[in-house]
Amino acid sequence: MRRRAKRLVSQGETLGAGSDTSFFSDFYHHLVTSSWPVLLGYIVIGYGVFNGLFALIYYLDGGVEGARPGSYLDMLFFSVQTMATIGYGKLTPVSLLANALVSFEALFGLVALAMMTGLMFAKFSLPTARVRFSEDAVISNRDGVPTLMFRMANLRANRIVEAQIHVTLTVLESTLEGDEVRRWYDLAMVRDRSSLFALSWTAQHRVTENSPLFGATPESLESASAGVTVLLTGLDETFSQTIHARHFYTAGHIRFGKRLADIMTFAPAGDVTVDYARFDSVVDAPAE
Repeated sequence: MRRRAKRLVSQGETLGAGSDTSFFSDFYHHLVTSSWPVLLGYIVIGYGVFNGLFALIYYLDGGVEGARPGSYLDMLFFSVQTMATIGYGKLTPVSLLANALVSFEALFGLVALAMMTGLMFAKFSLPTARVRFSEDAVISNRDGVPTLMFRMANLRANRIVEAQIHVTLTVLESTLEGDEVRRWYDLAMVRDRSSLFALSWTAQHRVTENSPLFGATPESLESASAGVTVLLTGLDETFSQTIHARHFYTAGHIRFGKRLADIMTFAPAGDVTVDYARFDSVVDAPAE
């Protein structure tokens, strides 16, 4: 149990017991948050499955006039035409079951089209952040004080207005009764908000005597399954909607005695160049 708990904390995971975690428990949320290829794949698969089922019933009933005898393919194309309310007129339902099924399939097609339209609109209108976090956080002296530092960059062409970050340290600790609990400690940042987040932002937390990280070592963080969670929120300048991004640094990604490599170059004319190729690079900090 101890080893399992450590693995979950180190990866920033949460495991819920007794809750409904089946695939269809929150299918709408899954569709909205899935990638476009996955969503389009679901639509194509669903379109094919439902048309195939309707075509099978038409085929078994045999009540469609104009179809070739025993041709399931004709029934499949007839189902596609019916669901899309096309109706070329060459294939015509003649039996009671075929007419009733055509009525139901036409209604089903209209409802499915409305649902897909709403789903596509919801996905298109959903603002998302493209914030990149440095692969490692570092702890080294900044202005003579040990400081936890990590870097963020806005990869979109627009800006995030009134961006703010909330950083917490999570550790496994034992209570006086001997129970293991997961505790969260807020880390006070030197600057926890940026009025206009456009290029790069290096967040800093000073490891003073009042810091939960005071006296920490790589070994102590690893033994406590420690991790640092970063939550960034702000207002998307284009959509005027709140967006968020998060990242989790495990104990192995908190590097002591290192500093983040310089990535910004300032030209005499005032232009600023950000070298994203060195975004995750860390170098040895000067000897203290």
